Amino acid sequence: MTLASTSTAVAAAPSVRVAAKRSLDVAGALVLLGLLLPVLAVAAAWVWSHDRGPIVFTQTRLGREGRPFTCLKLRTMAVDAEEALLALAERTRPVDGLFKLADDPRLTGPGRSLRRMSIDEIPQLVNVIRGDMSLVGPRPILPSEVGLYGEAFPLRQSVRPGLTGLWQVSGRSDLSLEDSVRLDVRYATRWSLGMDVWVLAKTIPAVLTRRGAY
Repeated sequence: MTLASTSTAVAAAPSVRVAAKRSLDVAGALVLLGLLLPVLAVAAAWVWSHDRGPIVFTQTRLGREGRPFTCLKLRTMAVDAEEALLALAERTRPVDGLFKLADDPRLTGPGRSLRRMSIDEIPQLVNVIRGDMSLVGPRPILPSEVGLYGEAFPLRQSVRPGLTGLWQVSGRSDLSLEDSVRLDVRYATRWSLGMDVWVLAKTIPAVLTRRGAY
């Protein structure tokens, strides 16, 4: 089956199944946000007290069908991190076209710890509630990364990006671009509520082992 025909099949997914996934997203995100509010409050205070900078970092990412949205995270880098990126990228060769650095000097002390446990991503539960993201799906990518995905881009964007996904439970930043695309396409073409529940369950040990978390 070609990517084009597979994309058509995905687009024709039963509306009941899509509605059920959306219901799971909203209910799950609301429950998780309620449970994690104390953790979020402590983490936010830690971020602010470190350098008195912004607590939340916002960045444009691409959602379903390539629509841009504002992705929310706790700030884990220095206030001038975006400006420092160009200079840092010139000294560090990108991996597979993606900028990956296990020991990024732009990370703050609190940020390094928050990333290891994925606490910085808790605000993305708001993105899930708003409909920008799903609890489970492909990694939300930057507009500048579209060209890296080639003909797989429309297919991977046929579903909402996820707070977690097959990439999260398979190594995160340790994955090559080829492996990441393969997992994204597998999810987009085969997703089910059962798969979502399985990924959510696998996410807990993945976060605790911290593999690829940087």
